[in-house]
Amino acid sequence: DADRVVLDVELDAAAAFFMLYERRGMLRVTREQLTLARQLVSAASARHASGQAGASDVLRAEVEVARLQALARSRAEEVQGAEAMLNASIGRPADTVVPRLEGPAGDRMPPPWAEVREGALRSRPELMAGAAEIRRAESEVEVMRSMYWPMGMIRVGSASTMAEGPGAMLMVGVSLPIWRQRLRAGVSEARAMQDMARADLEAMRRMVEGQAAQSLSQVRAAREQLLGLRDDVVPRAQRTIEPTLAEYSSGRGSLLSVIEAAQALWMAQADLVMAETGLALAWVRLQRATGSAGGETR
Repeated sequence: DADRVVLDVELDAAAAFFMLYERRGMLRVTREQLTLARQLVSAASARHASGQAGASDVLRAEVEVARLQALARSRAEEVQGAEAMLNASIGRPADTVVPRLEGPAGDRMPPPWAEVREGALRSRPELMAGAAEIRRAESEVEVMRSMYWPMGMIRVGSASTMAEGPGAMLMVGVSLPIWRQRLRAGVSEARAMQDMARADLEAMRRMVEGQAAQSLSQVRAAREQLLGLRDDVVPRAQRTIEPTLAEYSSGRGSLLSVIEAAQALWMAQADLVMAETGLALAWVRLQRATGSAGGETR
């Protein structure tokens, strides 16, 4: 029960940590979006002043700024709530300042399957309990088998008779195992319990291996997603913004094309934050499955 309480506390702290990391990442992305939206307002205003665009372009860009300003305020409040939750989960006052959090290292390679399997089978407490249950069942078998042999009994105590008065008494007896059928039934039952304990342990081994394999696959999948977003999708979206905005500022192109390019970048940046959180969670699940301590984020 104590181990379960500690595990629940650790999981709550990890969940609070990742929630705060994600909230801060989304706030950072929203502020970057707001900066870009303000540049778009400036470009639309310049085109409107030169007669190359209507007032609708300026209003449309200002609507985007207003939307992002409201979203940034909302996410700032979410960050404060997540900080309070993290402080509470680790036993600190709710208003304690939480320093900058570092996300998972996408370049870190997952361990090989042989290492993960060995760590999981070596450290999981349920497997240790299953092995102890087998040893107990083996002891029960030995006890039942020892019943086949005669057993002696010696008792010493006080005695008193009317003729001799107080004295001592010695009793010696021998127990003969004459009910062989009952003894065989007891041994068979003990062996059945032993076989059941072995089968339970083997089933737990298979379950532990399956959980470890699944956790390793989740780390690999989350890492590939993070690398794809970080190294390909987000850089491409960022390279699209500058020429699109410059083209619109010079009097070519439309406001809609700039907004679409900006929204594509914003979606990619948000996906990257979610992928970082997903990779960190996958590492934690893998470490739980293998019984290793520590985390990938700090």
